[in-house]
Amino acid sequence: MVAFPFFFMMFAIIELGMIFVTDSILENAMVETGRLVRTGRAATSKLTAEQFKTELCGRMSIFSGQCAARATLDVREIPQFRNQTPPDPMASGTSFDASKLTYQPGQPGSLMLVRVWYRQPLFTPFLSQALSKLGDGAAIMTATTTFRNEPYEQ
Repeated sequence: MVAFPFFFMMFAIIELGMIFVTDSILENAMVETGRLVRTGRAATSKLTAEQFKTELCGRMSIFSGQCAARATLDVREIPQFRNQTPPDPMASGTSFDASKLTYQPGQPGSLMLVRVWYRQPLFTPFLSQALSKLGDGAAIMTATTTFRNEPYEQ
């Protein structure tokens, strides 16, 4: 009688821990990969969006195998750091619309916004109801950074 709730809680705790670990790894991978844009290596070596995503996924350590299918990127130049309203792919609330996302590594001195969304499937029933905004029971994690590109030579 006590075993089912105990194991249910144990699985929920383990899954929640996996979400925190994945989020931390995603954040670090995004910051490290964003450095390619900041230093101008993405622009000078003409990295495509898929190559940039491959670089990000290469930094996802134990989650790199599923990263290509689960990660979505948005790299864009912004006019200022304050009061930004870039397209939100979760605006509908129940689906993910990546049609307005872009990949533009910018110019030297450009203000940049780099965002990554990562879809993490959830298995624990009540946890998926609490964390999932999508109808498929997956949680969407987001990592965002802004910076000014360094003055590099093109």
